Amino acid sequence: MSLKFEILKTSSKARLGKIYTKHGIVNTPAFMPVGTCGTVKAMMPESVAATGAEILLGNTYHLMLRPGADLVEKMGGLHKFMNWHKPILTDSGGFQVMSLSSLRKISEDGVEFKSHVDGKKFFLSPEESIKIQHKLDSNITMAFDECTPYPCSYERCAQSMRMSMRWAKRSKQAFIDRDGYGIFGIQQGNVFKDLREESAQSLKQIGFDGYAIGGLAIGEGQEKMFEVLDYAPQMLPEDKPRYLMGVGRPDDIVGAVLRGVDMFDCVMPTRSGRTSQAFTKYGSINIRNTRHKDDPRPLEEGCDCPLCTHYSRAYIHHLQKCKEVLAVMLLTWHNVRYYERLMQGLRQALATDTLQEFTDQFYINQAKGDIPPL
Repeated sequence: MSLKFEILKTSSKARLGKIYTKHGIVNTPAFMPVGTCGTVKAMMPESVAATGAEILLGNTYHLMLRPGADLVEKMGGLHKFMNWHKPILTDSGGFQVMSLSSLRKISEDGVEFKSHVDGKKFFLSPEESIKIQHKLDSNITMAFDECTPYPCSYERCAQSMRMSMRWAKRSKQAFIDRDGYGIFGIQQGNVFKDLREESAQSLKQIGFDGYAIGGLAIGEGQEKMFEVLDYAPQMLPEDKPRYLMGVGRPDDIVGAVLRGVDMFDCVMPTRSGRTSQAFTKYGSINIRNTRHKDDPRPLEEGCDCPLCTHYSRAYIHHLQKCKEVLAVMLLTWHNVRYYERLMQGLRQALATDTLQEFTDQFYINQAKGDIPPL
C-alpha cells in the first residue's frame, strides 16, 4: 500500500487527518469539486485552487468517451492535460452503470455501454476501468462496481453487491501499485445493514488504501442516509480514509463528518452556480428572486470569494437576468469556496476541540434562513 493516511485527532466519530499522494497532501475532512470531463464547469483550474480545494474528481466514463484515455496519457496525464497539479481521484464508471441503465447491458464480465454522445458501443470491465484510470494518472483509483438504485429489493441488492465484491477483487488485482497512488474499494448494500456488513468484510479481506461508501444519495432522503451512516463507516477499517460518494448538501456533509466520513464529492455547488442558487451560512438563496434586484449587500458577509468581495446582490441578479456567463462563473466560484470554507471550518474545529460548538452554530445559522433584504 503506497497511499499514506494519518489521523491527527478525533472527536467522537469525526476525524481530522491527512492523505499523502504523489501530487500533494489532502487535509481531511475534504470536499472534492467535480471535474467530470477534465474541468470544473465555469472555472479555471487556478480559480478552483484559489477556493482552497486540494483534490478534484474526474470521471472515467466521460473521459474514456472524450477525449479518450490514450490521448490524455499521450498529453502527459490528466494533471498536465488540465493544468491541475494537485491530487486527482477518478470514479470508476460504476455510477453510470445505474444512471445510464437504458444504454447498457451488464454481465459478470463487465458492462457494455452505448455512448450517450454518439451511440458507439464501449465495454467496461473492472480491468479496463483500472487501466483507463492508470492512463489518466489518477492518484486515487476507484474499484469498478455497480450502484443499485433506490428503492431496490433485498434480493437484487444482494446479488449486485456480491458481484461488485467480485469486481473489487479483480480491480485490486489489475491495479499497479506505486508510490503516492492508491486504490479504494466501494462498500455497497443499499440501505440493508447486513449487506453493508458483508460488503465491508469482503473489501477488508481484499485490502485497499481507502474505502468508499457507495449507493447513497440516490433518492433515499437524508434521514435514511444518516441511518445507514450511523453504522456503515464503522464497518470499515479505522486507519484508512472513508469516502462518501456523491454527497452532498452542506448539512449532509456536516452530518456525515460527525458520523466518521473523511471525503466527499458532489456536483451541487457547480450545478447550483448554473441555476442561480447560492449557498451561504444562512442557507441557500435564489439570486433571480426580485428582492435581490436593488440589494447592495454581498451574497454573504465575510466570504472572501471574488463575488462577495467585489460585487453586490443587485449586480449578480442583473447578470442572471441578462443570462451573462459571468453570473455562472462568479456564482460557481462562490459556491465552491463556500464548500471549501465549510471544510476548513470543520477541520479547524476538530483541531481546537470545538466541533460541537461549530456544528451547533452551523445548524442555528442554517435555520435562520437568508437575512431579509434592506
